[in-house]
Amino acid sequence: MDQRLLDTLRVIALPTKTNFRGINIREVALFEGEYGWAEFSPFLEYDDQESAPWLACAIEAATKPRPKLFHSQIAVNGTIPAIDNESELASVVNSFPGVKTFKVKVGTDAKADLIRINRVRQLRPDCAIRIDVNGLWSVTQAVSFLKKVGEIEYVEQPCATIEELQEVKQRTGVKIVGDEIFRKAKDPFSINLDGAVDILMLKVAPLGGIKRAHALAAHHNLPIVVSSALESAVGINYGLTLAGSFETMQFDCGLATGALLAKDVAHLPIVDGKIQLSAVSPNFDGLEVSAERFNWWNNRIMRTAVFL
Repeated sequence: MDQRLLDTLRVIALPTKTNFRGINIREVALFEGEYGWAEFSPFLEYDDQESAPWLACAIEAATKPRPKLFHSQIAVNGTIPAIDNESELASVVNSFPGVKTFKVKVGTDAKADLIRINRVRQLRPDCAIRIDVNGLWSVTQAVSFLKKVGEIEYVEQPCATIEELQEVKQRTGVKIVGDEIFRKAKDPFSINLDGAVDILMLKVAPLGGIKRAHALAAHHNLPIVVSSALESAVGINYGLTLAGSFETMQFDCGLATGALLAKDVAHLPIVDGKIQLSAVSPNFDGLEVSAERFNWWNNRIMRTAVFL
């Protein structure tokens, strides 16, 4: 890890508008290199080895030129956390102006999940629905839910294993997006997704950067959708860059999660369901963490760098 990058380190805490993935405050480390600001933000529970691709991505973003872009703006989906309060749900839906697709988090309470999906349909009847399970279901639970949910664009990671995904696909015919199944694999190039996954989820930081994400997409030769990991505007903008570097993009991307943050280092507005790629210059006012938390992140970066 280049000391010159560490010398620019800033660590911030971004409050969320609602509980998302058990998070109300999203801590993020940022540093600046020749090609701009970069983000290192693996979730706090990730160990140093799992955090290594995130650091590789951040170093790439700070020190490497951007790839050729085929798109200057990216169509995005709205992301709906597992919330059940009707007014709160309506507020979250309305924070995604003009989007044509909503991804709804499900998996812990089938009855509440179905109610949430139907409420989103009522609020935006012309929008497509996709659901994200994070591998929480058994095959039986997946098949049962997919028979009740009505028309959806796809289901993201309904079950944890390849064999389970294959069975769900055979029994339901619903398109399946693979996320954790290959992203958390020891070697995501060696895993065989045939018959289990229809679409590949690409998240630029967990996969180690734009170059590696392209290599994985080429290797698996599946349609792709680009998504985020609740980053700040700096990380989101690099995800937008990844999406813009693909000539063909069939699916709206999950890169609008900045709408779930109460504060951010920059504003990436959603206009008619799309976000424009731009150079992000972060504003740190009122967002920086204590010296103790800064040191924690600085030490985490140094430990993680050992695994690069």
